[in-house]
Parts: sequence; C-alpha cells; structure tokens
Amino acid sequence: MDRAHVTVVEHPLVQHKLTLMRKVETSTNNFRRLLNELSALLAYEVLRDMPMHEVTIQTPLETMQSGLIDGKKLCLVSILRAGSGILDGFLSVVPGARVGHIGLYRDPETLQAVEYYFKMPPDMGGRDVIAVDPMLATGHSAVAAISRIKETNPRSIKFVCLLAAPEGIETLQNAHPDVPIFTAAIDRCLNDHGYILPGLGDAGDRIFGTK
Repeated sequence: MDRAHVTVVEHPLVQHKLTLMRKVETSTNNFRRLLNELSALLAYEVLRDMPMHEVTIQTPLETMQSGLIDGKKLCLVSILRAGSGILDGFLSVVPGARVGHIGLYRDPETLQAVEYYFKMPPDMGGRDVIAVDPMLATGHSAVAAISRIKETNPRSIKFVCLLAAPEGIETLQNAHPDVPIFTAAIDRCLNDHGYILPGLGDAGDRIFGTK
C-alpha cells in the first residue's frame, strides 16, 4: 500500500462524526445527517487544490480582482447506491458541480462488481472528477467505476470514501496508481464476507434503513 497517495483526513470534527456513525445504536436519521455533515468536511480537504480564475467584481467601496472556482468543470460521480450519501454533502459545498452516476452491485459469490447503470455529463474531457463511495472494501467496485470513468477521458480523477481497508487501497492502487485516495480512516482488515472491520456495517443499509 502506497500511503503517499492516500490522504487520511484527521480533523477532529471528521473523527468525532465518524465515531458517532460507527455506533450500532445510531439511527438511520442520525446516520444520514452525520454522513452529510462529514462529507461536507471532507470536501474542504479534497477540493483544496481546485483551480481558480480571477474575475472583476464591485465591492460596496471599489472594484477589485478576486478568485472564483468554476464548479461547472467539476464532476461528482456517485457510485450507487451508497455514494449518494456522500454526494449530498459535496453538493452543499459546490452546488454548481455536475453529477454522474455509476450503478454497481457486488456479486455475493465472487465479490466482483457488476455494472447496471452508467450516466455521465457531456464534455467530460475538461472536467475534474471526484468519485464518491462510503466504503473502499475489496476495491473491486472502485476499480470498475474508475475504469469506466477513464473511458470518458476526464482531466483528473480523485476517489473519496469514509472508510478504507488496506486490501481495498492496494487493489485500487494496483489498478489505478494515478488516482489519489481520500478517506476519514483506514481500518484493520476485511472479514470473510468482504466487510470492513471494525467498520460501521453496510453503509447503504444504514443510509436507507434497509437490510
């Protein structure tokens, strides 16, 4: 595992909210709210190097040059279904971003990702992509999603998750060493069913109140 291309966001607010999300007694409503808040905090770190351009504006006192980001050049890609939980937090910070969706499910026998939906904005060639999924477990879904995103030739790609397992980081880095990873924590390992330990359970089930 190459830690040089993995950023663990250790801000106290991020870690505090993640701890609350891990607790088994946290309700669906509170889990969803915490995920939205934590995702917005992650966005500040992930978007730290977003390109800016100078514009001329009028303040109440005088004219000046000041910086703006071009949210239309940013594309947030939600890896369905659980990626939608992170997507909302990012959109609260950059509401002008375009949004793509990739539908994947994990085959319970092989643990491989199977695609069922793919929809991206037009003109991906000039866009910076941030792919979001709460869990980087086996890494197969992230690898499959990023492979499909690369077919659209975006300018750059980052991958953002709440939790990562060392196995998932290694799998993603072996397949896409050029894609930086941002996460709130790197947990211990995967269990026999491909779930992160100690983890927080199935993120999709906890977001949507399903089993």
